[in-house]
Amino acid sequence: MRRGDGRLSHDLLPGEKGPQDACGVFGVWAPGEEVAKLTYFGLYALQHRGQESAGIAVSDGSHTLVYKDMGLVSQVFTEASLESLQGHLAIGHTRYSTTGSSVWENAQPTFRATATGHLALGHNGNLTNTHELARRVAERAEENGELLLGTSLGSSSDTDLLTSLLASHPDLSLEAAAMVELPKLRGAFSLVFMDDTTLYAARDPQGIRPLTLGRLERGWVVASETAALDIVGASFVREIEPGELIAVDEQGLRSSRFAEADPKGCLFEFVYLARPDTTISGKSIHGVRAEVGRQLAREFPVDADLVIPVPESGTPAAVGFAQESGIPFAQGLVKNAYVGRTFIQPSQTLRQLGIRLKLNPLREIVSGKKLVVVDDSIVRGNTQRAIIRMLREAGAREVHVRISSPPVKWPCFYGIDFATRAELIANGLAIDEIRTSIGADSLGYVSLEGLVETTGVAMDRLCRACFDGVYPVDLPEPEKLGKHLLEGLESLEEKVLKDETTTVALEPEGLTSLIGGGGAADALDRP
Repeated sequence: MRRGDGRLSHDLLPGEKGPQDACGVFGVWAPGEEVAKLTYFGLYALQHRGQESAGIAVSDGSHTLVYKDMGLVSQVFTEASLESLQGHLAIGHTRYSTTGSSVWENAQPTFRATATGHLALGHNGNLTNTHELARRVAERAEENGELLLGTSLGSSSDTDLLTSLLASHPDLSLEAAAMVELPKLRGAFSLVFMDDTTLYAARDPQGIRPLTLGRLERGWVVASETAALDIVGASFVREIEPGELIAVDEQGLRSSRFAEADPKGCLFEFVYLARPDTTISGKSIHGVRAEVGRQLAREFPVDADLVIPVPESGTPAAVGFAQESGIPFAQGLVKNAYVGRTFIQPSQTLRQLGIRLKLNPLREIVSGKKLVVVDDSIVRGNTQRAIIRMLREAGAREVHVRISSPPVKWPCFYGIDFATRAELIANGLAIDEIRTSIGADSLGYVSLEGLVETTGVAMDRLCRACFDGVYPVDLPEPEKLGKHLLEGLESLEEKVLKDETTTVALEPEGLTSLIGGGGAADALDRP
């Protein structure tokens, strides 16, 4: 089923896009339990990781049903739809698009009929060898004599290609097919997938995106974050290891390794993506963020009257800053809790009126005060500029901005859609120039070394590419990267064979449109 899509507004300024979250995945194997409802509540706990679409697949052992649509988890599912999804295992997905547009055809879980049953799959992350996967799907289609190889009409996601490849081995079980295909993937992938009888989960060799394993009294759960285990009453067992494939069926849980582990967990999960009540690498995210605030106060002290957060993601660091500095903490900005999604985009005239969809200052708190404003990151600078202007209009004497991450200078190709490199304010301006641009009295970013130290994870075991440009998984040529890459390729049914290998031709407009949201695939070549 499907219905019309609406645009998102996560930020203070209507239409101003901040760092968009990765996706959230959830899976459960629990005979005798209401697995669809467990998955619904698990996705509810992961809603912050994606607000574009949501879906659940359920199997009763012989049939697999998939229900998905555009919108938030609470908009997609009803009591009646969940009651119709009966079975003993399920997977779920809540999406923010990092490859392929935000359309119903790209909603997950993806689904295929295979030679041995049915396959449904959900993916958190972003693959960097999508162009190669598209070619391999075409080759497999030729080998099998199937023109489309079960590709979804209208789909343009890396996930859909992976699903096709897993389904393209008629002589293998899904588990065996996964051991063939997973080693050929590059980039970030935390996967949940299933056939009619078995739940699977896999994590890329770098473990860039989180994936955890939990235990129910009568079953097992896998989820992007430990907070989703908590909400369904599952006890945390361990993180899925980088390069590991696990399978759960009536025989129990078994583990296989498809690649050697080379841990490079995403540092930005600690800064912004993960919920504060989640644990990653044994560390409380809330605790890490509060310690980053304390580190900020040590690195960039300031004489001020109040410390206020930009809610909600700036709150733990603001608390830590206040504790370390001795400056009182206060809530100086009120957040509208119901603004997560708006279908109405204001005109430029309305924008000039200063529409405040997300935040509004408390004048009696900030008037006449010297403020320290703590936020998690600056991407383009527009949001911070608007906040500072609002606070000054409300009577603030001084506004000192402190950021609980280093300057974001590089795009992410592993599942976060920041912006193109040209749009990142820290790419072109020095810190004092950024301070002038946003109108702050002072500006301080926590150092990369200080941030890493608070996580308790060694620098060489973290992906910090958005901060220092060191990409742990090699990137292909610029023309083979980008959010809308597959939308610039001819459809698979029109593929051609050349020189005994399958090639996929580009649209006449050329390569420029392919780079899209990825923006700066040549970033490593720049000074």
